Amino acid sequence: MTSDDDSASPSAPVPLSLVDRAWLRMDRPSNLMMICGVMMFAAPLSLARLKQTIAERLLCFHRFRQRVVKVDGVPCWQTDAAFALDWHVRRVALPAPGGGAELADVASDLISTALDPDKPMWQFHLLDGADGSCALVLRIHHCYGDGFALSHVMACLTDLDPARPSLPAADPDADAELRPHSALERILGQAGESAGDAVRLAGALLGAGLDWAGNPARARGQLAAGLDYARQLAAIAAMTQDAPTRLKGPLGGMKRVAWAAPLALAEVKAVAAAHGCSVNDVLVACVAGALRGYLLQQGDAVAGVEVRALVPVNLRPPGPLTELGNHFGLVFLPLALGIDDPVRRLRAVGAAMQHLKGSRQAPAALGILYGLGLAPEAIKEGTVRALAANASLVITNVHGTPEARYLAGQRIARQLFWVPQSGGIGLGVSILSYAGQVDFGIVSDLARVPDPDALAQRCVDEFHTLLMNTLMGPAAAK
Repeated sequence: MTSDDDSASPSAPVPLSLVDRAWLRMDRPSNLMMICGVMMFAAPLSLARLKQTIAERLLCFHRFRQRVVKVDGVPCWQTDAAFALDWHVRRVALPAPGGGAELADVASDLISTALDPDKPMWQFHLLDGADGSCALVLRIHHCYGDGFALSHVMACLTDLDPARPSLPAADPDADAELRPHSALERILGQAGESAGDAVRLAGALLGAGLDWAGNPARARGQLAAGLDYARQLAAIAAMTQDAPTRLKGPLGGMKRVAWAAPLALAEVKAVAAAHGCSVNDVLVACVAGALRGYLLQQGDAVAGVEVRALVPVNLRPPGPLTELGNHFGLVFLPLALGIDDPVRRLRAVGAAMQHLKGSRQAPAALGILYGLGLAPEAIKEGTVRALAANASLVITNVHGTPEARYLAGQRIARQLFWVPQSGGIGLGVSILSYAGQVDFGIVSDLARVPDPDALAQRCVDEFHTLLMNTLMGPAAAK
């Protein structure tokens, strides 16, 4: 590659993908597109060693040295020439008495505060507790990656054995600037990403069409897939607004995070096996039960009420991670809050999930996100508002490592995270399994759910109710 080829320069601006651009554009004061998490440690963490680990393990992903700049109105990645690790990694003392309540207060303030758009949009705060414990609050803008990609980054940042630290990871985006583009993409510039995709898709369809005459079964299959995709787009477009509960309404912009005692993963798996469903079905059914109980406690009617949750679905192909960024779709999962019996509620959640798994709603939603990356501002805002009006919350479930991990030599005792919500959605539920435990992380806009701690506790209580019901089921049937 010759030196006069600008695309070969590591500092040359590189356009964000259309989906990453969509998540960047969805930022608004009342809903910041940040993925926020916390790692808890029983012993103090050395700030110097933490910075060294981050310099070696996180910054090997060159994306985390880059900020977003506008080039001819197009958001692009560009290396920050003034990058300073001290700005991104900070030590802060928790207010007295320095316990869990104070940690929740600080995390709530951070999740309500925007990252500096003139710098790489991520920041870690190391918080010291009064009892010698500490916690690390992490904030990363969604445009840097989805939960699947960032889970890979966090795995590279941590170790299974503190005595045998891992080597720095290979950067999956290291050659992003050098990836080949078609002639059409080079000519059309930024519009070429979608146009190039369209050309490649057309070529693939043409190639497939050449053998349709000799393979009518394949032709019918591909035609059916295309029609189902179109039906899912139409279904999303025609979806009515979600039920008008107290979960819907204007947002105030101040967020509050919460969590409760963790569940034993082995117990969750046992309940799932007893009912012939997935672990995810069990945990989402607990969220549905918690919402039902919470609304009833507020004096709201739930008979016949069904609310929808936006659920992310990973659409990356199997195999090693090849790039950061976002590559997931969304499905609208109905939660029947009118069902009182926890087992019937679990079956309803399982049936709804199976129906969505058999559809192409997730890739259809991904296609909408691609469009949001290019759409004019008015159309983008209208689309985000319309999609958000169709759901009352976001639910995401991330499978963490089954073994305990270590960061900068210290064992991570517990991990939590909180998913961002887009548009006018004011409630997020994040489920994370780690080292044999499962945690519910709740984040809410205070104008919608002012007491997310109550909702987090209800999620745990619902599981214990379901567990007891499962254990007593055979005896009750006699």
